[in-house]
Amino acid sequence: MSQDHVSSAAGHAPLPDDDRPVRPALLRGWRRRCPNCGAGPMMRGYLKVRDTCPVCTQELHHHRADDGPAYLTILIVGHLMAPLILIIYTKLRPDPLTVSVIFSVCCVALSLWLLPRLKGALVALQWSRRMHGFAGAPEPAAAPVPAPAAATATE
Repeated sequence: MSQDHVSSAAGHAPLPDDDRPVRPALLRGWRRRCPNCGAGPMMRGYLKVRDTCPVCTQELHHHRADDGPAYLTILIVGHLMAPLILIIYTKLRPDPLTVSVIFSVCCVALSLWLLPRLKGALVALQWSRRMHGFAGAPEPAAAPVPAPAAATATE
């Protein structure tokens, strides 16, 4: 294993041939910007990803975000809100209806804020790792090797 590969695997420095580093792509995706240029908007609506970036014409229609952002949103919101509900309810002992109303509103607000950002980050991750159709143009096929001329059977 080469030294470059070892340092890259440890997360210290990207490989020299890595033209799509993950961290800048994730940050651009979190901001709902094109993972390629960072200038064009990635989303056409609340969760609808554009087919192409209006600035750099990077194709974005290859993404397969599907249910991933929703699962991540549920995971994050649940891990943040469940301990808070437990702490608030046991320490302050407010009325249960008050707790349920406040935390319901907070859960919905946090979910609505996180969902498009996590979708943008997931699309950017797919772009940076060349997943699905983000690999770009296919490599040109090698020229076929001509088969050796078959000897004519005269026997």
